[in-house]
Amino acid sequence: MKLGRMNHIGVATPDLDASVAFYRDVMGAADITEPFVLESQQVRVCFVNTPGENGTAGTQVELLQPTTPDSAVGKWLEKNPLGGQHHICYEVPDIQEAKAWFESQGKRVLGEPRVGAHGTLIFFVHPKDMGGQLTEIMETPKEAH
Repeated sequence: MKLGRMNHIGVATPDLDASVAFYRDVMGAADITEPFVLESQQVRVCFVNTPGENGTAGTQVELLQPTTPDSAVGKWLEKNPLGGQHHICYEVPDIQEAKAWFESQGKRVLGEPRVGAHGTLIFFVHPKDMGGQLTEIMETPKEAH
């Protein structure tokens, strides 16, 4: 398995519009995607694009607001009502190879690969197997590289 670049940090929020305003008005973000609903994850989501250096893409901040309280992000917000860092996401060249590798290491992969917010396959690895951090593994988007 070959780990790729850090694609994004997922930040759960109880109010996506307020979070967009914070990143725009306080943090100076100039490039924020239009929010959309990702039904499969029961979230409203958008991406804050951070600038890269020397023509590279910066790491994104993925803002996530649950569309239902019983979603994974909704349950997480019950325990963390102010929101905050929910997960970290790394790219891999081959999602099936990465899944097999994590499982061969005894890591708990949470479900089968599925399409994520970037339109590419993802899966999550249990935080207890990843140093306490929920970790998303995402196949590198084909158009990105």
